[in-house]
Amino acid sequence: MFNPLSKISLIALFIFVLSIAPAYTFAEPTELTATQIIKKVEQLLRGDSAHSIMEMNIITPRWQRTLRMENWEVGRKKTLVRILSPKKEEGVGSLKIDYQMWNYLPRVERVIKIPPSMMMSSWMGSDFTNDDLVKESSIVDDYDHELKGIVTLGDFKAYRIDAVPKEGTAVVWGKLVFFVRTGDYVPLRQEYFSESGELVRYLDFSDVRQVGKRLLPTRWEMVPVNKPGKKTIVKLVDIEFDIALKDELFTLRNLKKWP
Repeated sequence: MFNPLSKISLIALFIFVLSIAPAYTFAEPTELTATQIIKKVEQLLRGDSAHSIMEMNIITPRWQRTLRMENWEVGRKKTLVRILSPKKEEGVGSLKIDYQMWNYLPRVERVIKIPPSMMMSSWMGSDFTNDDLVKESSIVDDYDHELKGIVTLGDFKAYRIDAVPKEGTAVVWGKLVFFVRTGDYVPLRQEYFSESGELVRYLDFSDVRQVGKRLLPTRWEMVPVNKPGKKTIVKLVDIEFDIALKDELFTLRNLKKWP
C-alpha cells in the first residue's frame, strides 16, 4: 500500500518516443538567441500566473495509480499544489514560496518543511521530483544555452538547445537538452543528463492543442532511462493563465486548510 509519508518527502505538464535525426542544419534560422527561445517556452507553459487541473498517471511494472491535482502558481516565486483524488491522498498539498517548500499531510495534520537536499526526491512516487513540481531551479537563470541547430523529431523540425550549468550554480543536472518546434516554439522534448554525461531521463510533450490564445502540449510523459517499465504521464485537464491570485492563497495557513 502506498505510504504518503515515505513518498511525499518532496509542474507544467505528454506519448510516443520521438526519434532524433543525427544531422544538424540551420535551414530555418531564427533571430532569437537560444536563451530567448527557452524564455518563450517558459512563458508559454507558465505565464505570469496560472491555475490548472491536471491528472498524473504513475506507471510501474507492478502497479499504476492516478492522481488528480489542482495547481496555482505566480511566476517562480509561489506555487501551491493540492491533490483532489484518490480519496486516501485527498488534501495532500505542497507549497513553495521563494526557495522554501512545505508539504501538508491531512491524515496526520502535519506540515513538513522540505530541505534543499530533498528537492530531487520523488513527488508522490512519480518520476517527477519536488524540484520539477515547484520549479525551484531556473532553467533561464541557472544555465548557459547554446543553439546547436535544427533536427527532425517525428513529423516536426525542432531547434536543439543545449543547456549547461553556469559556473558556481548549485544544480543537479550536468546538462539539459531541449527540442523546441520551429515556428511556434512549442516544446517537444527535454533530456536530462548527469554530471558524467549519462542520459538519466527524458520528458516528451505531445497532444498539442489550442488552449485559449496559447498552443500548448497537453500531455507530458517523463521516462527514467534506467527503470524499464516505469514512467509518469501528466495530462492537462484545464488551465487559466495570467489571472489574479491572492497572496493569502500561498500561506501555511491555507496549506493546512482542507477541505
